[in-house]
Amino acid sequence: MRYHQRFSRGWLERLGNGTALSAQRMQSAVDNLWRFTGELFQADELEIELSAQGIAVDPRELQAEWQNAVHTALIDAGLQIPQEAAFRSGGKQGLHSEHLGPLLAEMQYLQRAYPGQQW
Repeated sequence: MRYHQRFSRGWLERLGNGTALSAQRMQSAVDNLWRFTGELFQADELEIELSAQGIAVDPRELQAEWQNAVHTALIDAGLQIPQEAAFRSGGKQGLHSEHLGPLLAEMQYLQRAYPGQQW
């Protein structure tokens, strides 16, 4: 996991501190996606139960550490932390936008094209 953090942070910093165009595109991406980050830390009933049994981690316990790491990375990349307070939620309850359909179709292509195959 640390490899992925270093790799992605390296690109975040290179692009955020790069050209004016790369910085603008990175800030735009952060601004557009930030509203979805709140749901990462919303625990549903199953996650709460699994956490109580010591099987899984309650995602709410991870939020402060994640925020600290992400805020530091964004600042180091010269990017602004969005101030939007209207976080989106509902994905864990099955509420998705129309954009999910094409993504699922793409991800399921091989399994549907070659049923019963093992990789």
